[in-house]
Parts: sequence; structure tokens; C-alpha cells
Amino acid sequence: MRLILGSGSPRRRELLAQIGVAPDEIRAPDIDETPYKQELPRPYCVRMALQKVKAVTADVSELVLCADTTVAVGRRILGKPEDAAEAVSMLLLLSGRRHKVITAVALKLGARIWQRDVVTTVHMKNLSDAEISTYIRSGEWRGKAGAYGIQGLAGALIPSINGSFTGVVGLPLSETANLLRATGYVLDEAAQ
Repeated sequence: MRLILGSGSPRRRELLAQIGVAPDEIRAPDIDETPYKQELPRPYCVRMALQKVKAVTADVSELVLCADTTVAVGRRILGKPEDAAEAVSMLLLLSGRRHKVITAVALKLGARIWQRDVVTTVHMKNLSDAEISTYIRSGEWRGKAGAYGIQGLAGALIPSINGSFTGVVGLPLSETANLLRATGYVLDEAAQ
């Protein structure tokens, strides 16, 4: 069975490699990721993953895997910042508080769809102006929901998480491996 990764994220490819999975092809979907008015973070994230997997054109024998990661402060969805000023604003909002990171995974094989979402609580320390400036200068905030990537420099800003580390990075590996097995995809057990 051919596996199509419906994501242009290098982090998702790297995470899949950790469980011995190498996609046969990358087909990043192009969808509108605008939240609906009053849409809550978890349903939004699930909707995005499902819309992505449905948007990827595939043969009935090709398995498509898509995911979406959403950062939420209460009911507020923090997307990918448009510029450095928006990234600073997001980091200030996250500073010294706990927030949720939701990652939804969806797989499609023919007309069948499997879906799972994982919620992780992340605690970001109180950030100094110098820490925010250094992080913004690094450019790591670009293309990342909530303006940070825990797997990089921002890891030093996160004293604790409760949940899936790989889910915060962009693909909860335990849940993804279970979903892949449910579809009949054979994982390289030696890599796990």
C-alpha cells in the first residue's frame, strides 16, 4: 500500500521516520484554514485535518495521512503568525501561562476515513523581553502555530508539558502508529 503524506511539513516527515515510516509521495493540500466565527479550537483542528485529507487526490489503493496542529489559549486559536510583530504578540500572550496544543490526524483509504486528535497542555515560562527578542531573531517562529516550535530553541522556554511531546511538534506518534495499523498499513516493527 502506498502512503501519501498530505503535508509539506518537514517535521511530520521526520516524525514519521522515527517510527520507520517513509511516505511514498508528498501531496500537500491547499485548503482555506480560516476558523469559522466562534469556532472552538479542538473542533477547528479536527475539521482542518479532515478537510486536508479529503482535499488530497488519491487512488483507492493509496493511503493518505494528513494532520493539523492548533495552539489554543482558552477559546482563542493561535495560527501561524503573519510577521514578527504578530509572533511577539503571541509569545507575550503565552508567556507565563498554560495553553493547549491540539493535533488532529486523519487517514483516508478509498472512501474510508480514520481520525484521532490529541490534546497536550503546555506550560510556557515567563518570558523576558530579551528571550522574546532572541527567539524572534532566530526566525524559528515562522510557519509555526502559536509562533513557536518546542523541538527547537523554544524548548528552553517550556518547563513542562502534560501529554504528547510529538503531538506538540506536529504528529502524535503513538496515535498515528495505531491509526496506520487500523488501516492495514504494515509498520516496520524493528524501528519502534
